[in-house]
Amino acid sequence: MTFPRVTHAILWTAAGTALVISCAAPIRGDVILGTRDDAGAVTAFTPTADASTIDASAELTSYCPSNKCPTGYTNCPSSRFPCDVNLLTDRNNCGACGAACPAETAREGYECVDGQCVLNCKSKYLDCDGIPDNGCESMASSNDSCGWCGIQCTDPNAPCLVEHGINYQCGCSPGLTYCASGCVDIDNDDTNCGECSYRCHPLEGKPPLPPNMYYGCKEGECGVPKCGALWGNCDGLIENGCEVRLNTSQDCGTCGNACSPDQTCRQNSSYKWECACPPGKTWCTDRCVDVAADALNCGACGRSCRTKGETAVGSCKHGTCAFECVVGRGDCNGDLADECEVNTASDPRNCGGCGIVCDAVAGQACVGGRCVVEPCDRINDDAGGPN
Repeated sequence: MTFPRVTHAILWTAAGTALVISCAAPIRGDVILGTRDDAGAVTAFTPTADASTIDASAELTSYCPSNKCPTGYTNCPSSRFPCDVNLLTDRNNCGACGAACPAETAREGYECVDGQCVLNCKSKYLDCDGIPDNGCESMASSNDSCGWCGIQCTDPNAPCLVEHGINYQCGCSPGLTYCASGCVDIDNDDTNCGECSYRCHPLEGKPPLPPNMYYGCKEGECGVPKCGALWGNCDGLIENGCEVRLNTSQDCGTCGNACSPDQTCRQNSSYKWECACPPGKTWCTDRCVDVAADALNCGACGRSCRTKGETAVGSCKHGTCAFECVVGRGDCNGDLADECEVNTASDPRNCGGCGIVCDAVAGQACVGGRCVVEPCDRINDDAGGPN
């Protein structure tokens, strides 16, 4: 059996210091993170030493609360708590206090990555010239950059098109032809029969047809008897025409598609008729939903949970609205009116969770939801005291 190699074991002393047993070379001068819960137990610790080399002669190292900021963190004029600004990721203080990344626009947004503002193009837009000043200047649906920079559609009969809102391609999918109305099946389209814009006449100068039938397009030719909308020729006979309506519980959408007793034949958001709803789902407006888990229809149709706030995200659990705090926030007063009002990532009075308190006397900082510690001998050196 193989056991994981442990770099540090930590014991908190009654005085509030931490004794760290190092399995690697002793750490000297490192500011690291460790937190305690209400009972005084260590809940998180981030060592920085490499545990690849074991030193059997390593001694115990005492760690004490620290008010020094780890690498990347600092205090800015806007700071509410010590070390609460990360210059490597903060969009409002990217690389330096007050150095804000450009504001978001309809085409682009900016994120702070390693202290540098990085351009991110939104859906449907591209940055093809690499010039930050003009942002995301290209459309993903253009013939010069179809879906991605450099992909060109040069055939006028196969322009840049998008399927399902996400798939960009030059021209239509196999089996379809590009016409003024979009991609169509010219073998069966009554308004583009055999070629674009060739419309079939519903009578075609032929004898009248039985009820609910007309002359349409089939295999690229007009004049073929077809069923009208919502009608089906379920017995296969031409003499009595298309005799069955396809929006009933016995024939829903297609001939013979019978709905179960607890279902109803309804028209969905794609204008197709279907049996609604399957077991465990409820029909709401134009679709089947699970009212036990749907945040827009929680417990009943139209009962919406607030899905996104500043500090909390709404969800539906077992038909009841629930709210969860986003990472780094906590609801410490139990009042959802102000959502998750506490910043547990940097508040030393609620560090990593409500009521988890860092050492206020020592000015111990809270970074990333963990109380900052450093070797006690380094603190004594800085203070001019004994090691």
